[in-house]
Amino acid sequence: MGTLRQFEYLVKVAEFGSFTMAADELNVSQPSLSSQIAVLEREVGGRLLERLPRAIRLTPAGRAMIPHANAALAEARRALSAARQAVGIESGELDIATVHSATLGLLPTPLRRWHESHRGIKVRLHEYRHGDELSTAMRRGEADVAIGPTPSEWPGHVVDLGEEELVIVVASNDSLAQWQGPLALSRLAERRWVHFAAGHGLGELLDAACAKAGFSPLIALRVEQTASAPLLAAAGLGPTLVPASIIPETFDGRIFATSPATKRPLAIYHRTDSDPLTVAFSHSIANEIELMPAHVRARL
Repeated sequence: MGTLRQFEYLVKVAEFGSFTMAADELNVSQPSLSSQIAVLEREVGGRLLERLPRAIRLTPAGRAMIPHANAALAEARRALSAARQAVGIESGELDIATVHSATLGLLPTPLRRWHESHRGIKVRLHEYRHGDELSTAMRRGEADVAIGPTPSEWPGHVVDLGEEELVIVVASNDSLAQWQGPLALSRLAERRWVHFAAGHGLGELLDAACAKAGFSPLIALRVEQTASAPLLAAAGLGPTLVPASIIPETFDGRIFATSPATKRPLAIYHRTDSDPLTVAFSHSIANEIELMPAHVRARL
């Protein structure tokens, strides 16, 4: 049985007549969209779309499915609306706590989709430099839900998001730029690094990773803003280590996975007695978050 997401993908491809344009509209990678359409076609037992040199058009099977796909999507929207009204999440306010890197890399697309489906909900975002600051803010009741490094102890609900990979960034003309595959941090032991300000969570991760590789990083400069680090590294000021999720899609630097891999566990967490709005938001964001964008995976 086709999923609602597969129906949505089929409808958008039919609407735009293009996999590329549909993927852009849905904010998913084209390979992911094509893969889901292929799964749906296998279930149907035949082609739903005809791939022409300059356009995509529906086959007879596709034309037969489209009205039902649209009806299923409309019914799902009505079902969600009815449920939200029943549990009181059609309107309200949410305070979300997170770390700077999550705001940059993980949350833009999930938050946009949440906003599109919950326009009556007002959202306030509280950002922190360190996972400890994040969990402290939650304990003080400064936010309804937190998204960031997994807390060491939390008395409420914790939803595991998996492990986020950190990558090395150097300039595109760096002497290591032609290296293929993961890069050992020890090869950068003599370099001066683009590091982070004292108290920044990513600075601690960088120090810990370098210590594991047997050295203490020399410092070229320290940055306060998370987004500055990969840009300055790409400009040639020194290597840095940042979450893969914050690398822009158009980026001039060279990106390497580390050997061994450098990762940190991430989670969404909130209090046990959280209201239905907080619980619904947590489930929605957990289902939407992608820890490593396709454009970064393709460059590693």
